[in-house]
Amino acid sequence: MNKALIVTLHEIRIYLQDKADLAFSVLLPIVVFALMYFGFSGDSIFHGTAHVVNEDDNGRYSVEILERLNELENVDVELYTRDAADIRLERSDLLVVFYIPGDFSEKLSAGEPAEIIVRQRGNGGQEGQIVASIVSGIAGDINRELQAYDRVAGALEGTGIPRSGIEVVVEKYLAQESEEPVISVKEKTVGSSPDLVNQFLPGVVNMFVLFAITMSARAIIEEKKKGTLERLLTTRLSVSQLFFGKYLASIVRGLIQTIILLALAYAVFQLFTPLSFLQCIAVAVLFAGAAGALGLVIATIARSEDAATWISVFFTMAMVMLGGTFFEIPEGSFLYTLSRFSIITYANDAFRTIIAEGGVLSELGMEMAVMAGVLVVGLILSRALFRIIPGGR
Repeated sequence: MNKALIVTLHEIRIYLQDKADLAFSVLLPIVVFALMYFGFSGDSIFHGTAHVVNEDDNGRYSVEILERLNELENVDVELYTRDAADIRLERSDLLVVFYIPGDFSEKLSAGEPAEIIVRQRGNGGQEGQIVASIVSGIAGDINRELQAYDRVAGALEGTGIPRSGIEVVVEKYLAQESEEPVISVKEKTVGSSPDLVNQFLPGVVNMFVLFAITMSARAIIEEKKKGTLERLLTTRLSVSQLFFGKYLASIVRGLIQTIILLALAYAVFQLFTPLSFLQCIAVAVLFAGAAGALGLVIATIARSEDAATWISVFFTMAMVMLGGTFFEIPEGSFLYTLSRFSIITYANDAFRTIIAEGGVLSELGMEMAVMAGVLVVGLILSRALFRIIPGGR
């Protein structure tokens, strides 16, 4: 075992001295993490622009609509003349424009129906549709307020109470209703956290580990062709010691990437407690062990460096896609059944249980058992097929 550890240390030293390999293994995860940080840490709330032609200058209700739009944090208001808006619509510079007619406030004050005209290119685009629904909602609120004024005024007709007094009282109660509505909507998350970092971090971590470890198969084949492994046997190393030394080195390489990503997530996103961080490391060790065993299987069946590369890439991408790394796989579907054959599925589930759901290792019996099973079977199979000299031992 001591000799196997010496091989491991030698491999790690070579790995740390290889700048290209080190850059791929260390810098690339950091770059991906930076992209996750800037992509997921920002505000994900919708933000759009309402393009308005207001021909009802200083009209009471047109001004009120614009004021309510301006009060919204996720909507900006841009005003245009009719000619400018028409030209931009024709050139498709704008997709949706709201036209407030010149007699808009006058009609509403007289108790007559009025309308806001919406002109759009095609379906108006997703942003235009959302802004149109927001404008429609504001118009609907004003319409309900006007109906309340009219009904109260009608009920008090003949009492001598001036309309201005009625409006003051109605506005008071409408304001109270707005602050404490009779019917309110509360959001409740069902299942795991919708945080995108929680969703994608486990898959990204596992993808890098699997890719790096399986790609180490190419290095083993290169050493076989150059006779490096054969020369190592002259140093009183046994085949088994050399095999396990290579295996342990591949695990360490995978863990380096994992620890970098998890540590950055711990420091920046505050996803872990110290205990959950250690539990994630435990899962990572087992997954790296299973992936390392699969990498050795690839090294034993591939006959060339290119074959090892393509097998590794195909295997990694297939496992990543079937593992639900970037999208949720509906339970009960055919793809869900296939996902049960991807080791990343179980690693992703284990990480998400700990990170997003606050679970513990004792709840991961099946996931840990599957990864341990892959590790054992992969080691047995790869050791049985492992040869230093083709056709020899």
